[in-house]
Amino acid sequence: MTRLMEKENGGEMQRVMFHSTVFGPIRSRRLGTSLGINLMPDDGKVCSFDCLYCEAGFNAQGAGTTGLPSREKVRGDLESKLALMKEDGQGLDVITFSGNGEPTLHPDFAGIVDDTLELRDVYFPEAKVSVLTNSTRIDRPDVADALLRVDNNLLKLDSALNGTLRVIDRPNQPGFSAEGVIEQLKRFEGQGIIQTMMLRGEYEGVKIDNTTDEEIAALAEAYRVIRPREVMIYSLDRPTPAKGLVKVGADELKAIGERLERESGVKVVVSV
Repeated sequence: MTRLMEKENGGEMQRVMFHSTVFGPIRSRRLGTSLGINLMPDDGKVCSFDCLYCEAGFNAQGAGTTGLPSREKVRGDLESKLALMKEDGQGLDVITFSGNGEPTLHPDFAGIVDDTLELRDVYFPEAKVSVLTNSTRIDRPDVADALLRVDNNLLKLDSALNGTLRVIDRPNQPGFSAEGVIEQLKRFEGQGIIQTMMLRGEYEGVKIDNTTDEEIAALAEAYRVIRPREVMIYSLDRPTPAKGLVKVGADELKAIGERLERESGVKVVVSV
């Protein structure tokens, strides 16, 4: 992984690019020793959100020139890496779909998930397969079915209030709403893991804060009706493309987690 900062309009434009289809392993604060799979271009970003806090930078950097890796390339690169790790006696906790954008945008996402599960079973059967998704494609049956097959299906919900969600995550679908995605998330009852980024600050004159009483109450109610396996809340850990965002401190984050768990009845894990 390479973090680049380039000048744009007199300021800096952040780029965090994964320059390969399979990368790592890296140490994830939430998932352990993780081997990453990037289904997006290796020289650009493709995403259905344009989150203010995205470590891969804004979508304005463009989609690059290499295009999406084929299913065959993903399988070949993954098998080569897993075989090498096995030969070297390395450990592996999880294979994680993440990278330069939203993995479920890949047209062969479901097939690639099946290939990954098959290879995992051959080389590291104890490892988990995880998908980090922004939840924008879970209305598609092929995507939803694939997510139901993985070990850790991590689904983004940064706010249960539509205005806040659209300010933080900036979906490129005009009709994408908090109400709509919460309804779709119900299909993963007992299996999905909801991830929520807690933050505050200001961007382009708009104040941002999903830690208010109103926000927390709305999130707790959303978790209650979704009934996920668990919820993970966390805050900023890396540089963000939008300046003026503020990390929520560990003590406050823990207090928010306790309230969310108490009011929703769902297990809440706090990552600090």
